[in-house]
Amino acid sequence: MALQTLDLIIIALYLISIIAIGFYLSKRASKNLDSYFLGGKKIPWWVLGVSNASGMFDITGTMWLVSMCFVYGLKSAWLPWIWPIFNQVFLMVYLSAWLRRSNVMTGAEWLKTRFGTGRGAELSHIAVVIFAVISAIGFISYAFKGIGKFAVIFFPWDLSPDTYALIIFAITTLYVVKGGMYSVVFTELLQFVIMTFAAIAVGIIAMNMVSSEALNAVIPAGWKDLFFGWELDLDWTGVIDSVNQKITDDGFTLFGYFFMMMLFKGVLSSIAGPVPNYDMQRILATKNAKEAAKMSGIVSLVMFFPRYMMVAGLSILALVYMGPEIQSSNEVFDFEQILPYAISNFVPVGLSGLLIAGLLAAFMSTYAATVNAAPAYIVNDIYKRYFNPTGSQKQYIRMSYVVSLLLVAVGVGLGFLITSINDIMQWIFGALFGGYAAANVLKWHWWRFNAYGYFFGMMSGLLASMALPLIFPEMQPLYAFPYLLLAGLVGSIIGTLVTPPEDDEVLMSFYQKVRPWGFWQPIQAKVLAQSPDFQVNNTFSRDAFNIVVGMIWQISLVVLPIYLVIKEFMPMIAALAVMLLTSFILKKNWYDKLEN
Repeated sequence: MALQTLDLIIIALYLISIIAIGFYLSKRASKNLDSYFLGGKKIPWWVLGVSNASGMFDITGTMWLVSMCFVYGLKSAWLPWIWPIFNQVFLMVYLSAWLRRSNVMTGAEWLKTRFGTGRGAELSHIAVVIFAVISAIGFISYAFKGIGKFAVIFFPWDLSPDTYALIIFAITTLYVVKGGMYSVVFTELLQFVIMTFAAIAVGIIAMNMVSSEALNAVIPAGWKDLFFGWELDLDWTGVIDSVNQKITDDGFTLFGYFFMMMLFKGVLSSIAGPVPNYDMQRILATKNAKEAAKMSGIVSLVMFFPRYMMVAGLSILALVYMGPEIQSSNEVFDFEQILPYAISNFVPVGLSGLLIAGLLAAFMSTYAATVNAAPAYIVNDIYKRYFNPTGSQKQYIRMSYVVSLLLVAVGVGLGFLITSINDIMQWIFGALFGGYAAANVLKWHWWRFNAYGYFFGMMSGLLASMALPLIFPEMQPLYAFPYLLLAGLVGSIIGTLVTPPEDDEVLMSFYQKVRPWGFWQPIQAKVLAQSPDFQVNNTFSRDAFNIVVGMIWQISLVVLPIYLVIKEFMPMIAALAVMLLTSFILKKNWYDKLEN
């Protein structure tokens, strides 16, 4: 479907407005690196939180969520745990506060507070920079593939998906590189408003167009069940036969085992803390530790309802109106195309333009945040530190422009080689982030862990995650997580034990500033001997309880709009009751106890 003139005008006006914002804010952003990458740490926490939520509302991820909801129904609510989406709960409960207390610009610079400035610390810095760059390139290629597949359905010109992706990338890169963090955050506020309005409108349209009887006629038994057994038990035979092959290809047949692997990998990845991307950048941009915690908390609160109204709405429209066509066709169907096909067929003129502008906004949010975050590691931690420590702020900002453009070029090149959104998504979240876990869990919680252990742990995990697709191309990346974890753990422990511990002064300073819980008893004793009034962090039990409550709270926020759109009102009331109860508990046991 080619867009109507009104839709194209709405999209064009939107694109012009965000470029104008980027250039308008460029003076403020170009004052210094702190302003360019962190907005001068003056942006209100709720603005950063909404911006972060907008950055997670990406078009490629939304295409994947719609395809998952179409195939797996309510059980698709669990699938974002592969990322894991509940890392936001760990961040809001305690990790954002720990991270923000460092008062640094990047994750690599944060390592100074943990490992000091010796040779090992330099190696650990390099390891984080390498990871940040590789993950950024992976995200850019992931976004490139998704936006191209999306755009080719709608726009009227006879261009390939990759050509459309190049055009949209060029527009987005222009305003991000020019405006820095200020541009990213304030355009994301606009984007979030557009996306929320459009998403809720799509949910309402679906509710009006799809009756419960019509939906029940095109779904298999168990599609509306949130909970599951050892096996998926979702048989599409006679409904849409090709979906059974999709489930087999995804590797989700043994759903109970898959769920346990998601939970195991997700908890460890969440304890490790945020990877060096836009999420970490938002935390470091807050004014203080308390605001960092609140910023992470608001992300889940504002993101899930509108996003899943749209996901559920587009899924049921596609099921009812496209399902019979897919079943009767002998062609292999690309389930990642469900979202654009549903919009093109079921969303009216005008709203189509607004929704596509919103989805372009969602894409731009994630892409823009990635392009803003990654250059900080190269410019601040490599170029400034080793090549031009006395350079002017203008030189550093110009170098940030160059690095941003180079990263985009490499990511686009990789995007040309990728055929599936799901493949790159699984590799980033299942394999790459799996190799990150071991060293980053230990850095928070074990006093003896040192910079050499961090370097060897990061590099062994990273090399294992990059080798995985080459050695075992058919393996589901999530199922490889135990091996990646083991590789990182072996590298971390060997690297730590064959080298001396960090200096006591460095460890004591870190422990006093960050106040982590974990295996810190020797350092804790030295700190108390020096400062008897020091308040030891004894909140582990409370934090663990709040995390469990927070995960239940978060899943209730996900299923609530899905139940609403598919008109399952009794489960919706139950989800609402769970959401209200868990919100009350978190208010009393987390929010009210945040430290100033």
